[in-house]
Amino acid sequence: MQEIKDPPAQGPLAGVRVLDIASVLAAPFATSLLGDYGAEVIKVEQPGVGDAMRNLGPFYQGTSLWFTVSARNKKSITLDMRKPKGQEIVKELVGISDVVAENFRPGTLEEWNLGYEVFKKVNPRIVMLSISGYGQTGPYREKAGFGMTCQALSGLTYISGYPDKPPLNPSFSLADYVSGVFGALSIMTALYYRDALGGKVGQQIDLGLYEGVFRLMEFLPAEYQKLGRVRERTGGPSGAMPVNIYETSDGRWMALTCSTDRVFVRLARAMGQPELAKDPRFYTNPRRVENSAAINYIVAQWVKERPFQQAQEELDGAGVPISLVCSIADIFENPQYQARENIIEVDDPVIGPVKMPGVTPKFSLKPGRVTGTAPALGQYNDEIYGRLLGYSREQLALLKEQGVI
Repeated sequence: MQEIKDPPAQGPLAGVRVLDIASVLAAPFATSLLGDYGAEVIKVEQPGVGDAMRNLGPFYQGTSLWFTVSARNKKSITLDMRKPKGQEIVKELVGISDVVAENFRPGTLEEWNLGYEVFKKVNPRIVMLSISGYGQTGPYREKAGFGMTCQALSGLTYISGYPDKPPLNPSFSLADYVSGVFGALSIMTALYYRDALGGKVGQQIDLGLYEGVFRLMEFLPAEYQKLGRVRERTGGPSGAMPVNIYETSDGRWMALTCSTDRVFVRLARAMGQPELAKDPRFYTNPRRVENSAAINYIVAQWVKERPFQQAQEELDGAGVPISLVCSIADIFENPQYQARENIIEVDDPVIGPVKMPGVTPKFSLKPGRVTGTAPALGQYNDEIYGRLLGYSREQLALLKEQGVI
C-alpha cells in the first residue's frame, strides 16, 4: 500500500481526534463538519462491507457520489466491533481520542461490551455523541427510526404541503442533517466545557433525530398552549404576508419575502401601487395575513407581467428580498456562489475531480478546508493500526485473517 502522509496541521480543530463508529448520515455528518475544520476523523467500517452509504446513489462509474462527498476529510479503517478483539481495539482507539460518535440503536453497543460507561473508564476525557431515532430514553427508545419517520414525529411533516393534499416530507433527510449540525455544535460545547472551563472530564451527548427538527418548530408549542391553535398546512409560510413563490412571464419561479410593514411599503411602491400600504386590508402584517389570498393575487399578477430579470432588478432596487428559485444548474452559474467559493472541486483518485459544497462558515483566522474525498475502505489501516497503535505487520496480517479488520 502506498504510504499516506498527513497534510500539515490546519484549521481551528487541528489536534482534535474523532473516532467515527457511526454509519450512513446523521452522526457521520457531524464528524464531517468537524473534519472540515481540521479534526482528525477516523472512520470505522465493517470489514468487506463498509458504511451502507457506499451503496447509496447517485453513482458515477460504480462509485457513490453521496459517500464521496459525505466522507470527505476522513480516514477509513476496517474493524468488526462484534468480535472480542475488535472491541478491545475500539477501546484502544477511544483511549487516544477526544470524541467518539455513534448512531446505533440504543443498547447495541452495550450488547457488545462497549458503550459510554465502558468508554469513560478507558478515557474519562472522552466526549461521546450518541444519535438515535428517538434518544436513549423514553418508550420509543428501541424503535427503529430513520429521518423521514422522525420528521413526521417532529411536527414538521404535518405543517408541510398544501391544505388539500397529504402532508409532505422534505425531499431529503432534513432530520439527519439538522441532527448532524446539532451534533457538531454539542461536541464543541462539551469540548469547551472540558478544556476551556476546566471541566476536565468528557460526557455523553444524547440526541434523537426528531428533536433537532422539533427545536426548529420554535413557537408552535407556545401557539398551541396559549392560543389553542393547531397549525395546519398552508402551502407556504403563514406568519407573514406576502411570502410566497410566484411565476414570472418567462416561466421562472421567484421567491419573495415581505415579512415587515416597512418592506411592504417598499414593495407597494416598486409595484407602482403605493396605495396598497394604506389599504385597510393590508396596512399591517396581521391584516395582510387575514387577507392573504387577496394580497397574494395582487402580487402574483404583477410578477406574472414581467420576465424574471426585470422583476429582480425592480425589486432589488427597491430593497425587497427576492430570489430565483434555483435549480442546481442555476447554482452552478450563480455569481454569488462563485464569489463565495460555495462550490469547490476536489480531486478523487478513482473518479477524478468532484464538485461539492465548500466549507461553511468561513473563519478569518483559521479557515477550514477539504483535503480529500471519501477514502477507500480500510485505506488507513496501516497508518492507524501500525503507526498510531503500534501493531506489527504480522499482527495486522493475523487480524485480517481472523476477520477482525
